[in-house]
Amino acid sequence: MPRFSALLSIAVVFAALALGAEDNAHPTLAPGSPAPDFSLPGIDGQTHTLDDYAASKVLVIVFTCNHCPTAQLYETRIKQLVSDYAGKSVAFVAIEPNDPDAVRLDELGYTDVSDSFEEMKVRAEYRHFNFPYLYDGATQAVSNAYGPKATPHVFIFDAQRKLRFEGRIDSSQRESLVKTRDTRDAIDAVLADQPVKVAHTGVFGCSTKWKSKSSSRLELLRQIEAEPVRVEDATVAELKKLRANPTGKVLLVNFWATWCGPCLVEFPGLQTTWRMFRKRDFDFVTISTNLPDEKPGVIKALQKEHASTRNLQFASDDTYAMQAAFDAKWESGVPFTMLISPEGKVLYQKTGEVDVLELRRIILANLPDLDYLGHRAYWATK
Repeated sequence: MPRFSALLSIAVVFAALALGAEDNAHPTLAPGSPAPDFSLPGIDGQTHTLDDYAASKVLVIVFTCNHCPTAQLYETRIKQLVSDYAGKSVAFVAIEPNDPDAVRLDELGYTDVSDSFEEMKVRAEYRHFNFPYLYDGATQAVSNAYGPKATPHVFIFDAQRKLRFEGRIDSSQRESLVKTRDTRDAIDAVLADQPVKVAHTGVFGCSTKWKSKSSSRLELLRQIEAEPVRVEDATVAELKKLRANPTGKVLLVNFWATWCGPCLVEFPGLQTTWRMFRKRDFDFVTISTNLPDEKPGVIKALQKEHASTRNLQFASDDTYAMQAAFDAKWESGVPFTMLISPEGKVLYQKTGEVDVLELRRIILANLPDLDYLGHRAYWATK
């Protein structure tokens, strides 16, 4: 035990040193500094520059992203700020700082998309963003100049584009617990030509995904692809058991076949979805409807996709009996996908190729959020 404690202490020290080194490599812009220039692509198809906002007395730059659950819970509050200060000479700009190649799959457990430019468009449309959303993940040059520590991280500049405030939006990611509204207070002070009482606060959220973290993402992918691929027999009894869902988790079941084109098209997206959510109360089972003597082809297809999910194959050549064992109403072909609650309720059902984004959002809206209260509600409403 003493040896383990010593090793743990050493690990903590090294982690702290690594975090400190990264902070030093990307220092945060100090209050009083001039606003660093930028020229970044926006999801609106335009290139946005600092000069584009010169007419506004106050410029609010928010570094935020898609994948972070904290950033997600702040989206509505950012939209509200934009609405509340409309026509008051306050400009808002959101910048996505993360390199999507540095975001690990196991960091996507609370999101439908990652942080690429195209995925920013998806999120903005889904959540009806009312502010410019710019991408800096390609070079991170602007993010390096500003030094956001986490998402979201706010920078507020006055008419001379001197930094008057940097830090959090408010004092709690859970809106019901907010006691101070730091960004709103700072905007009001700058508009009134008054000193900002608190020019800096800490921030809380997901750390900025600098390019230096990309090796960690690749290492995780290598680990996933090295996981064993197995196939079990799907008996009538097992199919009935699966439909009842005794797992205690939200369960996704996908029926497919090696000869089914749409099945093979959607299969990688379903595997990615499982890899994103598998650390939560979520499980995924694939069931090949190939006949029993076609197992070599099934195994080959699964190995190609590195499918380390639980994989089953019909144990009988009576396909109709197999179908009826799982769902008596299923009378058509594959792909056939069902999402089942821990109580056995059908949350989603689709014959034919799924819309993977729609499916992920339904999963997220039904996963327990005891570890992050409020996140489930985010996905249950638009």
